[in-house]
Amino acid sequence: MSRIISPGIFRRSKIKAFFTTKKSASAGRTISALTDIPENRIYKPVQKHTDNVIVVGYDMKPRVADAVLTRRKGILVGVSVADCVPVLVYDPVRMVCGSVHAGWRGTAKGILKNTLDVMTGEFFSNPSDIIMAIGPAIRWCCYSVGIEVLESVMSSTGDGGYHTKSGNRICLDLSSANRQQALSMGVDESKIWMSDECTYCYPERYYSYRYSRGSMGRQGGFIGMFTD
Repeated sequence: MSRIISPGIFRRSKIKAFFTTKKSASAGRTISALTDIPENRIYKPVQKHTDNVIVVGYDMKPRVADAVLTRRKGILVGVSVADCVPVLVYDPVRMVCGSVHAGWRGTAKGILKNTLDVMTGEFFSNPSDIIMAIGPAIRWCCYSVGIEVLESVMSSTGDGGYHTKSGNRICLDLSSANRQQALSMGVDESKIWMSDECTYCYPERYYSYRYSRGSMGRQGGFIGMFTD
């Protein structure tokens, strides 16, 4: 089993960007050993399914947020997930990168759209310059929801090809919903990579909250800018 997934869309960039699997999880100590980056240079927020976006510089104290952006070189910023959607973003022009945790609540609150708003508003990013990777998450094959969840997600995403019905089941695909949000904000379709793996379908490879019924670890998504 591979320990990390490195999206090819970042291959020519001077960054480290990857998603972890069950084998490497998301603990700072493990990520440090995996990347040779000191643990005190790996930042993860306190995740609460919010729409909070924070910018991290030299103050590495954990704060409540579900998206982290940075322009500081030499650190990794990341999020932990187990079915929720991890998203990595990078603007090679304005030199800012970040990691986003988008469960259904975060997706409904527009956490990814908020992140892109901060990139454009605070760092003057052009959405068409942004490169994005959407990591492994639970997919519509295994994620049935109630109408209230679907309506909440639709309120921030609009209608589109991210939900379907199977009998009496409403099947929601949060990865596709976040992709649609990114496109609506002006991110170029050719600059979005999306994993086709479902965390529920591959319990030997990924932690899944639904598969394990709440008792499990976490994998993650991490990104950082480095000079070599």
